Amino acid sequence: MIIKAVNGIHPEIPEDCFIADNATLVGDVVLGSQCSVWFNAVIRGDVHYIKIGNKVNIQDGAVIHATYRTSPTNIGNNVSIGHNAIVHGCTVKDNVLIGMGSIVMDDCIIESNSIIAAGAVVTKNTHVESGSIYAGIPARKVKDISRELLEGEIHRIAENYIKYASWFRE
Repeated sequence: MIIKAVNGIHPEIPEDCFIADNATLVGDVVLGSQCSVWFNAVIRGDVHYIKIGNKVNIQDGAVIHATYRTSPTNIGNNVSIGHNAIVHGCTVKDNVLIGMGSIVMDDCIIESNSIIAAGAVVTKNTHVESGSIYAGIPARKVKDISRELLEGEIHRIAENYIKYASWFRE
């Protein structure tokens, strides 16, 4: 793994987090507890800060970045960021699933209990309302989230990634 300071600021990583051997974390990055950063994922806090809550999984190939001096990245608790997703200079609140290959751009706000579908592109300044599913290019609301999706997908995936990470500590 590459864990590197930028301008004297080191990533803060709790002991109970899993960081894959070839993941990269640089600069002003703060992880909460029980996070996992998977293979080839990059969290680059060189141009602005990146704050990540508890029980967040950043899956293989995902990129988390920000915009120089204007748009930091804030990620809440119990968030899953799918394989090859890009989360850039935005706010993602609690209990959110960011689907595989999706892009969330600068100054977006993804409210709690939401899903960004795989392959969606959430354009700059989009406000995703709580309890909704956004899909497409550009991403638009396609429906309200059901209790089954909230518990069966968002919570299940976040909990599964805590379990998966434990396999690498054995």
